[in-house]
Amino acid sequence: MKHFDKASILEAESSFRRDFINCLSGYKSLNLIGTKNLLGISNLAPFSQIFHIGATPPLVGILFRPHTVERHTFENILQTGFFTLNHVTEDFYREAHQTAARYSGSEFDATGLGEEYLQDFFAPFVAKSPVKIGCRFVETQTLQVNGTEFLIGAIEHVWVEEKGLRTDGSLDLNALGTVTVSGLDEYHVGKKLARLSYPKPGKEIEEI
Repeated sequence: MKHFDKASILEAESSFRRDFINCLSGYKSLNLIGTKNLLGISNLAPFSQIFHIGATPPLVGILFRPHTVERHTFENILQTGFFTLNHVTEDFYREAHQTAARYSGSEFDATGLGEEYLQDFFAPFVAKSPVKIGCRFVETQTLQVNGTEFLIGAIEHVWVEEKGLRTDGSLDLNALGTVTVSGLDEYHVGKKLARLSYPKPGKEIEEI
């Protein structure tokens, strides 16, 4: 195996270091975050740093790069208090990738992804997405180690295509066609190996 110590990582060319470190955590969830500013201009951007914080109340966390340049998604959330999370599928992962481009107007319009509003929720959803989550801003913290912004959102609404919702509340991401990502630009379709029983000492693991 090839070994990298901290010194060699920091000495590497910047693009190599960026891609290398971004891939180390393995496959990551992928969501398009939909927002709208106070002028009514919608915004859409791909994010892979989204994670579960708690179920009671239902909370999600998002990491944003340091706020040293204009970041429309982050700024729209702070200004309006609302955003959406939208799963990406194989049908539109290319358009999802393209939303990362620096457009002056709406990424919905630029990429052809349909903009949808549900239950009078302020922020727009992606019409094609099989899982749509409406979130309200709760708080943000600036991580002192590198200036990364840690944002917490409360889940207010969820829409899920019924084919992917199991009776126990879990989601069948294969049935939904949810796409995942590694690094910054490599997309994957998940393949289920097995679903396993709850681990207990002295009890054999079973497929469920």
